[in-house]
Amino acid sequence: MIDVLFFGVGLFALAVGVWRAVRARRTGAGAGLATSLIALGIALCLLSNSAQAVESQLYPSLGRLLSNLATMVAAYGIEVTVAEIGGVAQRRRRARLGVLVVALVVLTVSFFATRGLPTGVGLFDELYRSNPTLIVYIVVYTLYLGLAVADIAAVSVGAVRAGRGALRAGLSSMLVACVFAFAYLAGKIVDLISDLTDDHPVAKVCRGAFSTARCALAVGFPAISVLLIVVGLTLPALPAVRRSVRDARTRAMLRPLRLFLTERYPEIVRLDQASGTGRERLLTMMSEINDGLLLAGVGPLVPAVAAVQMLRSAPDSTAASAAPDAVAETAFAADVARLRAIAREFRAAPTAGAASPAQ
Repeated sequence: MIDVLFFGVGLFALAVGVWRAVRARRTGAGAGLATSLIALGIALCLLSNSAQAVESQLYPSLGRLLSNLATMVAAYGIEVTVAEIGGVAQRRRRARLGVLVVALVVLTVSFFATRGLPTGVGLFDELYRSNPTLIVYIVVYTLYLGLAVADIAAVSVGAVRAGRGALRAGLSSMLVACVFAFAYLAGKIVDLISDLTDDHPVAKVCRGAFSTARCALAVGFPAISVLLIVVGLTLPALPAVRRSVRDARTRAMLRPLRLFLTERYPEIVRLDQASGTGRERLLTMMSEINDGLLLAGVGPLVPAVAAVQMLRSAPDSTAASAAPDAVAETAFAADVARLRAIAREFRAAPTAGAASPAQ
């Protein structure tokens, strides 16, 4: 059950992270968010019982270390992402990165300085009293995540008030995720204190993610928190996804008309038409079609039915026969006159609080 939960949520986070990475490569934005989601997915997958059993063959409890390191990197990335959404990206950016690097180094050093680490699932309950390095390990890990979650929650509270629609829903999901994360971290501190004060501490094995209250805090709540984080970071992107789908459908609808016009008027084809975002490709296609219609004598005020009749009535596919030179020249002159009139009025009209550019 635990493996199903961890692998299920982890693979979901990985899939969303890879999708965001592909979008980031096309748009040039969102690489940090993609990295955070991928790190979260890796952390959960590495923490599953079956994965830890394999990782322990390389080094005892190695899966616990790798998962914790990936979680801290993901927390840093989410901090930066939420800070960008809240408009405070530059605030304490270097300090955040510096704290992350120090925490990662301390965690790694304290882990490998510990002797007698268990194989299989990395449960340290029996080792805290005899290994102070593990106390340093768990305190640094919990403290770093606690500060990161507090920072994420504080920025989200400020940003959710000004957010709207999908952005507000995503930030609200992040706040709920922070509540589950705080509960998980509080449970770790309680477990540490219990293990240090107990004369004979034993490893507490969970048979299910929610089999006991402790297991819910240690296993179930982290998975729920990661799931809510993935949802929260995905929701703000949905409007852009819908727009991309709509733009893709529009490009598919315009493609036959563009092909028809570019065969008649090769000079309207723009360079690097396949590059750029989907919206940029759509704008390029629209510009090409408008130029072709203008050369064919179809002005901007011609109704759609009449425009199709004018294009279809051409006797052959040559530019000369597609539209008489006189008709094309008249349409071109009319469009030039319209744009010049708009430009003239634009220059003559004074802007608010500024003198007219023409003066």
